[in-house]
Amino acid sequence: MALTDQAITWLRASIQAGKLPPGSRLPTEAQLSAEMGISRSGVREAVKVLEAARVLDVRRGDGTYVTSLAPRLLLEGVGLAVELLRDDTLLEVMEVRRMLEPVATGVAAQRMSDAELDELGNILEDMRAAQDDAERLIGYDAAFHRTVIAATGNETLTSLLDGLSGQTLRARVWRGLIEGNSAHVTLSEHEAIYKALRARDPQLAQASALMHVNTSESWLRAVLSQA
Repeated sequence: MALTDQAITWLRASIQAGKLPPGSRLPTEAQLSAEMGISRSGVREAVKVLEAARVLDVRRGDGTYVTSLAPRLLLEGVGLAVELLRDDTLLEVMEVRRMLEPVATGVAAQRMSDAELDELGNILEDMRAAQDDAERLIGYDAAFHRTVIAATGNETLTSLLDGLSGQTLRARVWRGLIEGNSAHVTLSEHEAIYKALRARDPQLAQASALMHVNTSESWLRAVLSQA
């Protein structure tokens, strides 16, 4: 493991220094082994680790390449990690969402195009039509928030919040709201967010998003307190 860590550090340093820029092809395993001064097995394991982290792309029969290093690739693991978190830790995820998502929504109010607002309006209509179907609501809910956050133009923020709003968490919240006959409350909160965005009012959009995240967080906190 020490040799693998050494190889990972060497490769990361080369990428960060620009010696191996995005899209570039790595030297052969034998060349890397000689340059690093470690065994080929150590290099091989390091490549596997960085491939799993979406830093490297191993193309069988072609070679190993540095990926685009785009945030959507590198932060993909956040969503997987959230799916595996224990119930009590999910409250920390909701807390992070509360810190980030309202501010991002306020920024989106200043940057959304008319076409994006129209798309958001259509998603909202789909949500209303599916308010008794948790599975469909989960998909439309994800699309609604992804459209809003993507309008900030910040790919890192979009990828991070997409990961923090995992499928499992969305499913639990929506099913709970439907079973408790309170899905209409959350739908009205989505409508408030949409109206604030349509009015291009950053403060109102931020406040509306904060109210919405608080609803989900309060529901989850109540459920966990009864467990």
